[in-house]
Amino acid sequence: MYGLVNRAVEQMVRERFGAERWHAIQARAGLEDEGFLALRTYPDDVTYRLVAAASEELGVPAPAVLEAFGEYWVAATAQASYGDLMRLSGRTLPEFLQNLDQMHSRLALTFKHMQPPSFTCSDVTPTSLVLHYHSTRAGLLPFVVGLVKGLGEYFHTPARVEVVATREDGAPCDSLRVTMAA
Repeated sequence: MYGLVNRAVEQMVRERFGAERWHAIQARAGLEDEGFLALRTYPDDVTYRLVAAASEELGVPAPAVLEAFGEYWVAATAQASYGDLMRLSGRTLPEFLQNLDQMHSRLALTFKHMQPPSFTCSDVTPTSLVLHYHSTRAGLLPFVVGLVKGLGEYFHTPARVEVVATREDGAPCDSLRVTMAA
C-alpha cells in the first residue's frame, strides 16, 4: 500500500489518542520511528501490523479499528487530498458509489503501482443499493464499511451499512447493503 494510507493511520491515532500512543503502536508493530512517505509503496504487511498493534494497544477489535479508519479516511484524508476528484465522481452517495471504479482509474494515473479494489452496484433503488467489493487484499471489509459510512456523512446522507455476503463465507465477493435515509 502507499505510504499515504499508513500516514493517515498515524494521523488518526495522533489526533484521537496522542503521540505517546502512536509511538507505542509503532513499537508494537515493530516499525522504526520514521515517517511514511506518501508516494512510496510499502508492503501490505506494514499496514496490517499497524492495525493489529493499534487493536492491541487501544484494546479495540481490529475490525473496529479498520471501520473507524475508513470513516476517518473520508473525513480527513480523502477530502483534503482528493476533494476535487471526489466532487467529480458524484453529487450523491449512490452516484459516487456507482463511480468508484472510475475514480480509482483516475487515481491509478498518479499511483502507478496501485492495486485498487473494484466496486459494482446492483439492486439500486432510490433508497438503497448493494455494493459489491472485489479485492486481492483480505480482511479490509470493515474499512470499506467505514468508508461508506464516512461517505454518507460527506454527502449529508445518513447511511446504514449491512454486510450481506462475504468471501470468507464462500461468496464471490463481499457485498454490502447500503440503505440511505430519505
